[in-house]
Amino acid sequence: MIITSKYLVPKGYAAMAIFPFIFVHDQNMRDNKTLINHERIHLRQQVELLILPFYLWYVTEYLINRLRYKDAKKAYRNISFEREAYGNEADLDYLANRRLWSFLKYLHSEQ
Repeated sequence: MIITSKYLVPKGYAAMAIFPFIFVHDQNMRDNKTLINHERIHLRQQVELLILPFYLWYVTEYLINRLRYKDAKKAYRNISFEREAYGNEADLDYLANRRLWSFLKYLHSEQ
C-alpha cells in the first residue's frame, strides 16, 4: 500500500518503506516505477528478516558506516540494504528473480 505523506518521509528523501507501507513525499512520486521498485525491494528485505531484525540491522550498519566514513550520506549509501535497492531499482523484474537474502552479497563491497 502506497501512502502520500510529506510529514512521515524524512527531509531529503522521496520515499520510505515501513512494512507493509510505502510512504512517498508527494502524490507525483506514486507513479515513479523505479522509486516504488526500490521501496518494494526494502519491503522484501524486511519480510525475509522478520521485520524488527531488519530495522536493528539497518541502524547498526548505518552507525558502523557512520564511524567508518565520517559522512552521513556515504554511510547511508553503503548500507547493504540500500546498495541492493539502488543497484536493482531500475530492474522492474528484480523481485521476481531475486534470491533469498540477496542483500548479503552487498555487505563487504563499498560504493
